[in-house]
Amino acid sequence: MDHFLYKNGALHAEDVAIADIAAQVGTPFYCYSTATLTRHYQLFTEALSPLPHLVCFAIKSLSNLAVLKTLADLGAGMDVVSAGEYLRAKAAGVPGDKIVFSGVGKTREEMQLALTGGIRQFNVESEPEMRALSQVAHGLGLIAPITIRVNPDVDAKTHEKISTGKKGDKFGIPISRAREVYAEAASLPGLEVVGIDVHIGSQLTALEPFETAYLKVAELTHALRADGHNIRRLDLGGGLGIPYARDNSAPPLPMEYGEMVKRTVGDLGCEIEIEPGRLISGNAGIMVSSVIYVKEGEDRDFLIIDAAMNDLVRPAMYGAHHDIIPLIEAEAGAEQRAFDIVGPICESGDTFAKGRNMPPLTEGALIAFRSAGAYGAVMASEYNSRPLVPEVLVRGDHFAVIRARPTFDEMLSRDTIPEWL
Repeated sequence: MDHFLYKNGALHAEDVAIADIAAQVGTPFYCYSTATLTRHYQLFTEALSPLPHLVCFAIKSLSNLAVLKTLADLGAGMDVVSAGEYLRAKAAGVPGDKIVFSGVGKTREEMQLALTGGIRQFNVESEPEMRALSQVAHGLGLIAPITIRVNPDVDAKTHEKISTGKKGDKFGIPISRAREVYAEAASLPGLEVVGIDVHIGSQLTALEPFETAYLKVAELTHALRADGHNIRRLDLGGGLGIPYARDNSAPPLPMEYGEMVKRTVGDLGCEIEIEPGRLISGNAGIMVSSVIYVKEGEDRDFLIIDAAMNDLVRPAMYGAHHDIIPLIEAEAGAEQRAFDIVGPICESGDTFAKGRNMPPLTEGALIAFRSAGAYGAVMASEYNSRPLVPEVLVRGDHFAVIRARPTFDEMLSRDTIPEWL
């Protein structure tokens, strides 16, 4: 569920009319709902109770400091994959012992930053990384708590670009070699093995791939404990999908996911860590845009809008679907018309939808892209020298701009012309 609803025919975020935000901020912009973020985080904490657990929000899905602080104040940990994300978590008030550092390419500088700033654990992805972390930690006279990410060779049955748990993917070590790698980890100075990590992909719409992977992790837990390792945490990753289209199909609910976790690994006496991103942030955000032109083509009609692929790249990158709705609710039975909904960037890939049925719209009409909170603003760019769009956070009947739209002068000022020019 989310808190973007029509009230008296006008789309609202909680108790704020989206059109009022547009009048003040201009379009395009992203808008997030505090109530939705809160509810989705709480669904996960409730689903995993009474197991000891920590829900670590995947910052890569939505990294605005105001959003991170909203979740941190609820008790969330954070899953980071870069020095920048680590510093964002700290700036949002997240203590180091609630930050998990993931990612396949951690540099020695990032390792040092996290070790000296405080870290819950590193999710180690390879043997070279493990050896480098040992050297850095030992050189600082510190101990790096680690899990090792195992690749269970499980098909997540999701888009190939967001599948991470098959043997051909770049993530983790083969689970068949886990005991050997854990043995080396135990022999290295500066490391402390605390658990196992697994993550098989994003936008999963069924529980079976998770269950297959988690049963393999349970088996590995017993084997590693028999080898003398103190396995006390299981980081089960994230990946539970959201319903991008408002139809009758829906991914499993967090409560169903929680029951599966308890069934597969709940009897191991381990603290459970999960790293949801999309399910917390995805439906907590929309992107709002204006219609520039309604163009009649030879064999199709176009809505040309002021948002573009640089603002929301998912449709161009993944062929992703977003429901697109007008801010003024269409009358019941209103005639629908098929449009290709496109942006102003000079590429055919700058297309959000093809043949999408929409109610009558005119120049200046406002539309909203649903389920745009995850992998929206964080993946935006300034392609075509288009400034990054603002982000807005709503709470109740209030809203605040939490990232302003840069001016053209601010954007240009980041470039430097060398003196010889």
